[in-house]
Amino acid sequence: MAKVHAFPQVDSSSCSASTSCMSSKPETFTIWMKSLLMQTNGCTVFNKNGEIVYRVDNYDKKAGSNEVYLMDLKGNVLFTILRRKLFLFRQWRGYKSDGLKSKPQEPYFQVKICSEIFERDLSCQIAVRSSDAQESCYYKLEALSGKLAFKITNSNGEIVAEAKRKQSSKGVLLGDDVLTLAVEPHTDHSFIMALVTVYGLMHHKL
Repeated sequence: MAKVHAFPQVDSSSCSASTSCMSSKPETFTIWMKSLLMQTNGCTVFNKNGEIVYRVDNYDKKAGSNEVYLMDLKGNVLFTILRRKLFLFRQWRGYKSDGLKSKPQEPYFQVKICSEIFERDLSCQIAVRSSDAQESCYYKLEALSGKLAFKITNSNGEIVAEAKRKQSSKGVLLGDDVLTLAVEPHTDHSFIMALVTVYGLMHHKL
């Protein structure tokens, strides 16, 4: 079972089980597709100050868990992410916590692969439940050049988050598993990090 721990943002809003985590300014994170714990798969996310803000620690021996959790600093679950296999297709569902211990009945988002996962042009459709339960808004996740680089666009084709291979201050490229994630203003960080988690699961990094 995998768990994700997070420190709250020090911006105008804070992360909790019942609120979103947003900023009125663009935010940059560093993603390291490794766990800080020995003998575990996972992902560690740092903010621009070098502080750990999210972390996935998967204690299962085999990467690619069927159930992972996005949690805040106090251990409150922000998202429960489940992997499902329908015939030959795989699907990931994210359940957003309302502060209760029980998992919500309806998923907040669903991720479906639009192209085969072994293709370089991997793309996924993301359906997000709106406040009106009868409607959904849609996002798209597309792989970019590089093993783990990707971008997320909204229904208007606008980029809301983009991850690329990280460069040092001297312009030296770091390892393939170290990325810079840029998140646009007024975008829920916890939602983006939940999608980063799904993307890591797709590539068997978590």
